[in-house]
Amino acid sequence: MVLAPDARTPPLAGQRPAVLGILNTTPDSFSDGGLYDDRDAAVAHGLRLTCAGADIIDVGGESTRPGAARVPEEVELARVVPVIEDLVSAGVRVSIDTTRAHVAAAAVSVGACMINDISGGLADREMAAVARAAQVPFVAMHWRGHSDRMQQAARYGDVVAEVVEELRGRREALLECGIAPERIVLDPGIGFAKRSEHSWALLAALPRFAELGAPLMVGVSRKSLLDELSDEDQRLSGPDRDVATAVLSGLLLRCTSYVRVHDVHATVLALRVAEKLRADR
Repeated sequence: MVLAPDARTPPLAGQRPAVLGILNTTPDSFSDGGLYDDRDAAVAHGLRLTCAGADIIDVGGESTRPGAARVPEEVELARVVPVIEDLVSAGVRVSIDTTRAHVAAAAVSVGACMINDISGGLADREMAAVARAAQVPFVAMHWRGHSDRMQQAARYGDVVAEVVEELRGRREALLECGIAPERIVLDPGIGFAKRSEHSWALLAALPRFAELGAPLMVGVSRKSLLDELSDEDQRLSGPDRDVATAVLSGLLLRCTSYVRVHDVHATVLALRVAEKLRADR
């Protein structure tokens, strides 16, 4: 297995995607809210995810589930900075999941080696300058508004064409701000301002995103689009969502440079299977 050699350098084409383990230090995230909002519990979980095979731990202090309200910046800082500091001290590579420039800068100052901004720098106009100065990979997701109103913007004529073009424009804007092209990672924003049918269409068309000339991150972990896989009109159970997430991650091996998941162990196994099949063909 070829691992990402350094979190500051996106995996090359042909390597398996780097796995980001999700660590929400929030009381209200959609899947694991409240489980790791204590510093010690969060650090312990980050270490477990690393032992399970995560290349990077993605630490977030503000829920971005549909309908979530924003929290004050000082609350977000208090949630994430001590956890990042402890994980980095333990030798763990960490990403900061935030839309705020000040939070991103504080995280980088204590050792975060990636900035994951679901707004792609649109929510805070100072974010691009922080990412440029930090010289770490900057993940820019397709975004049409904050969580409390984003689903109202889930209107598309051709979702694939529109998301591709909006991400193209975001990448060009970040380049104009001075972020090095090799540092920009794009994310189609599965589930963000998208209904399930939009998300599935984007996943099916991921090879199209190669035309943007940037590594891709994809996050499908435990999201509501997976409920369409249920035999009945109901939500999938947590374990079933992790199985579906792992299968999808394996299927997307050729298209992605990063996958962001809750259940790292299952996803790493799925990627090993996919990689073995590809190597033996």
